[in-house]
Amino acid sequence: MDVANASEAQLPAADDPSSNCCWTTPAPPGGEEDYPGLEDSTHLPGVRAALILAYGTIITLGVGGNAMVIHAVFRFRRLRTVTNFFIANLALADLLVASLCLPFTLAYTLRGEWAFGRALCFAVPCAQGAAVHVSTITLNVIAVDRLRNVALRPDGAPRLSRRACGAVVAIAWAVGVLLASPLAVFREYAVFQLAPGKSIQVCAEKWPETGGSAPYSLAMMLLQYGLPLAVNVVAYARIWSKMNAGRLSRAHRRRRKTTKMLVTVVAVFAVSWLPLHAFQLAVDVDGRVGRAQDFKLLFSAFHAVAMCSTFVNPILYGWMNNNYRSAFLDACSCYRTFDRHKKPNKMASAPPCKSNKG
Repeated sequence: MDVANASEAQLPAADDPSSNCCWTTPAPPGGEEDYPGLEDSTHLPGVRAALILAYGTIITLGVGGNAMVIHAVFRFRRLRTVTNFFIANLALADLLVASLCLPFTLAYTLRGEWAFGRALCFAVPCAQGAAVHVSTITLNVIAVDRLRNVALRPDGAPRLSRRACGAVVAIAWAVGVLLASPLAVFREYAVFQLAPGKSIQVCAEKWPETGGSAPYSLAMMLLQYGLPLAVNVVAYARIWSKMNAGRLSRAHRRRRKTTKMLVTVVAVFAVSWLPLHAFQLAVDVDGRVGRAQDFKLLFSAFHAVAMCSTFVNPILYGWMNNNYRSAFLDACSCYRTFDRHKKPNKMASAPPCKSNKG
């Protein structure tokens, strides 16, 4: 929709910060007195430089770290387990979150408008929402799979097959796209004329007048944060109870370190996403929060904290899991002792760095 005169039209419903968890919408067209968000603190050079540095760092670490996790799982035979395949799917979702959410959020925040055209206005929010949903769904799948293996599955019972693992991953992506589809359906692209020769492009949610975006945003808060966190807490509490009850088998003792790593991943998820969801709840309760002078800056800060979970996970894998640490070092061509079943000529092809004596 192209609008010739902003004073005679209404802006489409503003994006709910946590319904897509990926960007903030600039203030509606109008005078600076009515809409101070047009001249908020994100226009200050120091603030803009800090946002670029923060988002650039998260994007670099998020894309690089998660790409390394995926590379390690599919390259090294010892990491090709069902749990690690789910971890690779989580890394893929986090990689997409880092590459789809952060660049568009940063550009939208700094420019104050949507500058990527009509098609991407509808496609990007859906892809962003789907990636966030798949990330949280996969965390739940990993927790339930660990619960089945450690606390519920008797020793010797069949494990989840790779075919079943692939089916679960496909279902996770299908559900993620389905849950995110309203972000593409209830959306409008518009161009508002602020003054002669000056216009602003807006990509915003446009919900039915009855109910608006509140029901969907509250549902997404439960599905993206509340429910996943509850499932993870219950699952890992039962796993921990089982591991500390009586005499552990050798298999259970081997799983203890992996379980500690996964519990830490869930804790990072809970802490990093809480400020953004709390801020969104404040916006839902009091609409004046969305018109605050520093709304964009506050949202960007809370959003950056939430996005930190996309690069912290690979760091946790390398720090708390010996197999991943060795695989990461091997991938950097400094170590070639992780998969000893490789042929000698392939092992010798790496440049000499230093031996892995650990």
